[in-house]
Amino acid sequence: MNVLCIGNSFSYDANRYLYGIAHADKTDLTVVNLYIGGCQLVTHYKNAMADLKKYELCINGHASGFLVSIKEALVSRKWDYVTFQQGSAVSVDYGTYQPYLTELSAYVKKYAPEAKQVIHQTWAYEQGSSLLQEKMGYTDQKDMFDDIKKAYDKALKDINAEFIIPSGEVFQELLKEGAKTVHRDTFHASLGLGRYALALLWYVMLTGKDVEDNSFRDFDVTITEEEISLAKKCVKAIAEKYKK
Repeated sequence: MNVLCIGNSFSYDANRYLYGIAHADKTDLTVVNLYIGGCQLVTHYKNAMADLKKYELCINGHASGFLVSIKEALVSRKWDYVTFQQGSAVSVDYGTYQPYLTELSAYVKKYAPEAKQVIHQTWAYEQGSSLLQEKMGYTDQKDMFDDIKKAYDKALKDINAEFIIPSGEVFQELLKEGAKTVHRDTFHASLGLGRYALALLWYVMLTGKDVEDNSFRDFDVTITEEEISLAKKCVKAIAEKYKK
């Protein structure tokens, strides 16, 4: 399976451990992330239209040091899935998604017509953070997530994507179930539990396979067995809600 993410640091967080989880399950999976930090859909669109080599190519959770254009990535191999997401700073405002998302979807169909298109739902910022309160204007991070969810649900329908990978909802479930934190700097995913739960979710949503007995443990920071169990529990609960 080949997966291409047209994203930013949030998609990098989400697939940092994806290859390792797939490898532990003896699943042949390659994930490529087109990385520009904080990149929004409008910038992806402009870069695509001008065929600009602006993206650091990240393969299986590791930076390669090579710069590519979206077109170069799309034609480089046969993709099973291509994912889209909005930059987190404007993710709550659907007015920032269009017409760029629809145009990008058409662009992907032109150069990777057999790829299934998927929406990656990003997540809310940490409760109490200055980014949440001052930049985004929210008192409660649940309100930010609600607006994110509404925007991504509309994105799914507007480009008739195959499905949503509900990363933001998994973070909400983790917090509800007692996780102390899922962030590392109040907005990116934590290097341990946050990234791990995201990758588990991506694996389940993309393959349909169960992760209860997945043995992957090659984390960037220590994750306790309790956190591993919590991540698997929350991913299972949310993935089941999104099954067709």
